[in-house]
Amino acid sequence: MIESTAEPISESLIRQYDVSGPRYTSYPTADRFVEAFTPQDYIQALEQRRSGAAALVLPLSLYVHIPFCESLCYYCACNKIITKHHDRAAAYLKYLGREVDLHTQHMGLGQVVSQLHLGGGSPTFMSDDELRELMAMLRRSFTFTPGGEYSIEIDPRTIDASRLDTLAELGFNRLSFGVQDFDPAVQKAVHRVQPADQVFALVAAARDRGFESVNVDLIYGLPEQTPESFDRTMAQICELRPDRIALYAYAHLPERFKPQRRISSVEIPTASAKVSMLARSMAALMAAGYVYIGMDHFALPNDSLAVAKRQGRLHRNFQGYSTQPDCDMVGLGVSSIGRVGATYSQNAKTLEEYYDFLDQGQFPVVRGLALSRDDLVRRAVIMALMCQGRLSFESIELAYLVDFKQYFAKELEVLQAQVEQGLIELEDAGIKVTPKGWFFVRAVAMVFDRYLQTDRTRAKFSKIL
Repeated sequence: MIESTAEPISESLIRQYDVSGPRYTSYPTADRFVEAFTPQDYIQALEQRRSGAAALVLPLSLYVHIPFCESLCYYCACNKIITKHHDRAAAYLKYLGREVDLHTQHMGLGQVVSQLHLGGGSPTFMSDDELRELMAMLRRSFTFTPGGEYSIEIDPRTIDASRLDTLAELGFNRLSFGVQDFDPAVQKAVHRVQPADQVFALVAAARDRGFESVNVDLIYGLPEQTPESFDRTMAQICELRPDRIALYAYAHLPERFKPQRRISSVEIPTASAKVSMLARSMAALMAAGYVYIGMDHFALPNDSLAVAKRQGRLHRNFQGYSTQPDCDMVGLGVSSIGRVGATYSQNAKTLEEYYDFLDQGQFPVVRGLALSRDDLVRRAVIMALMCQGRLSFESIELAYLVDFKQYFAKELEVLQAQVEQGLIELEDAGIKVTPKGWFFVRAVAMVFDRYLQTDRTRAKFSKIL
């Protein structure tokens, strides 16, 4: 776990690693999904789970995507629909119900769920009654375990204290507030103006209502940001003191995400400035008592994420770092990604196509992947590096019956350069990421990614700094 890095990071090292690469919320990454993976393949994976031991031993994680937003944030790369017409949520709920029914048809009623996350878009675009309807639908079909993690993403501009009462009543125990930056100039530049006082009041109200954990999302590398301006935001965050903080690097991919074309590349901070923001933010958060969880997550020491980190139980899934076991995840809604067994799947990305599949009584799965043995081995390696910052060769050898040094001979040779740069320590028994190496942990993981063979492939991803 990184605590500090007294050694300065050189400009040459920054330039060398100012490249594109995956965030590794999965391996293989979603760009490797293929259309040859069909709804029938997904059904087979569900039925294998139903008949296998996993359903008895490992609970499910559920992700529900609510795509609607009232206004456009220029930085956003999420699948969203900008609309003022709230009646569209009612039709969407109806189709979510059809998708849930298809799952229970092939998995059976009452599958145990220990983690639920509502994302978007803005889930709080839905009215309180619509959220009640959604949760009632899920509870009729799945069994939610007491003490599970049940979270929802919140746009602070769409709720007040009374709506927090509804969320508590519905069983949500974790809230995630989208803040990004408190600086008014930055907020104006990205078309997301929300006063800091509003967020402070909502977080205080959430604590009064007994929510177990409050997360705040921040983004560095946005237009109008400087290391000094972001220092001010971090000082306010330390005063706010949320239980968890997700600190993301802005991924500028205007060729893929149309809203980002409203942001000029020349307005974006340099890689050197972004590294400075990250380094200074990490120092500020750790001085305030936060534990560094992984490449973009921090938590207070008593938060379950920090506890999982200490106990070696940290995992990573499509929502980022998680305390949940390496369990199956069912994705519901337009564009949602799921993992069942050794498969990944993704739903249709447009409402029209999503609705059309369900009108025909079919899962809206349009692509996915059945993982090979090599995929499984490499996933274990990458996730160990991303989650724990260390890798035991013996653990991989026992789990996958390979000779690590022989299987990854080429990769170990490539890693020598990162050893010389002080990013990792390569020992007889394994690999350890150094404090300086945590800034570049994605680059360390990329060495083991078999699919990253050409610059054209890498260009699909965000910059790793």
